[in-house]
Amino acid sequence: MNLKAIEKLIARSKIAYIASVDENGYPNMKAMLAPRKRNGLREFWFSTNTSSQRVAQYRENPKASIYFCNQLFFRGIMFVGRMEVLEDTESKEVLWQKGDKTYYPEGVTDPDYCVLKFTAVSARWYAALKHGSFEV
Repeated sequence: MNLKAIEKLIARSKIAYIASVDENGYPNMKAMLAPRKRNGLREFWFSTNTSSQRVAQYRENPKASIYFCNQLFFRGIMFVGRMEVLEDTESKEVLWQKGDKTYYPEGVTDPDYCVLKFTAVSARWYAALKHGSFEV
């Protein structure tokens, strides 16, 4: 799969699967809404609850992966890297969207609202019975 096809797959994905590592060293996977911000194939930003299990796991162990797929055509890309939990106002304001107040009643400064910033180091893709990997 070429870079243009990978970009297209990610741009069309409404869901991203994010993985963390639990206290016993096992992977934990969760479906999330697609990243609200992205910097090419290197950085992906998600919004979530500070009180979530995933945030606690990333604080303990920042190793992470994210996965995007097209189920219809059986294509996917997995990125491996590190997840940061950001709670600064600037990062939170960048991702804030109309309607978020439903989940975070105190607005952008709600203590239960945070940003997850994923930075990829490598990727592995699968499409059309082929696969490959690359450094990001």
